[in-house]
Amino acid sequence: MSIASARTRPLANRLLFPALAPDCELPHLAGSAELNGELYDVVALSLRAFVLPWWSKISRYDKQLLPEISRVLTAVVHALDARINDSNITPLILVHAPAIITQHYHDYRNAHRKLHTSYAAGGAASMPQLFHQLQPHMAISPDGRLDTEYFRHLVDHILKASLPDQDYQPEAERFIVREIILKVLLNDVIPKITQPWFIQRSILDLLQLQLPPPKHRSPSPPTPSSSFHTIIVLVLSAIQAISGACLSLIHAYKQTLSTIKRLNKRNPPSPPNTFSKNYAHPPLTMLSEIFTLQDRTTSTTLLTTARLIADFSSSFLDRCLFYSPPYYHKH
Repeated sequence: MSIASARTRPLANRLLFPALAPDCELPHLAGSAELNGELYDVVALSLRAFVLPWWSKISRYDKQLLPEISRVLTAVVHALDARINDSNITPLILVHAPAIITQHYHDYRNAHRKLHTSYAAGGAASMPQLFHQLQPHMAISPDGRLDTEYFRHLVDHILKASLPDQDYQPEAERFIVREIILKVLLNDVIPKITQPWFIQRSILDLLQLQLPPPKHRSPSPPTPSSSFHTIIVLVLSAIQAISGACLSLIHAYKQTLSTIKRLNKRNPPSPPNTFSKNYAHPPLTMLSEIFTLQDRTTSTTLLTTARLIADFSSSFLDRCLFYSPPYYHKH
């Protein structure tokens, strides 16, 4: 292989799979082909940033360490991907996550009310310190700094649950993999995803609509106006719009009946560690806390109506929310 062709190969191919032919695809790691390529790029960039600088000084011509570390990281990703696919994340999304977000907003507003008052150590305590008093965690200090040792032990437990014994027992190999994951999380991932601009940009990217490009119409030659033709066109357009709406309603009605029949044939199992069997209540409580719906009469009335509807149709909603499309796909 020439030097020019080697430089044109992707970084993951050059570092992780140096013996792989240029026209061969990378081994499957997780998810789709696009996600597979992105994960390999993250692994390759991590190894180049945290391993290659010091390993090239120790052994300049040894090219086997990086593929070996990538093999261990691939085993970890495979194990995590298998665990995620085998588990039902419906209670996590509809019960546990809304409960955590609701408590977070509640404690934040309580801390904001205590700011510059006698409850804030005579007005000397800052906002992060007040919030940390309401939600203390051993991994985060009152000033917002992350505890490296806590995350190091957390990653070590993940490796113990994901790796086979022959890969977990060698300490040198395990420490290198653990520190790579730790550096990526603490230096790149967590500081970025906790920034408000990143969260807002992610929401905007998810809500962005792909609008079709505008069509350039060629100027048509002027035609003599005719009121009769205009009326005919309007009548036909109205008939077409009404027929389209009727067809959409019929399709929605048939789809609803089919969904109800499928869900009535299923009895959702009781998932462990679930706060409530009514999956609609935690999201409604979360929305109420985020947008302070309980402070306005109109929003309180709408929220109460939604809760009453959720209570009356709780059995159907539990089946509908529990048997989500990912659950149907896996089962």
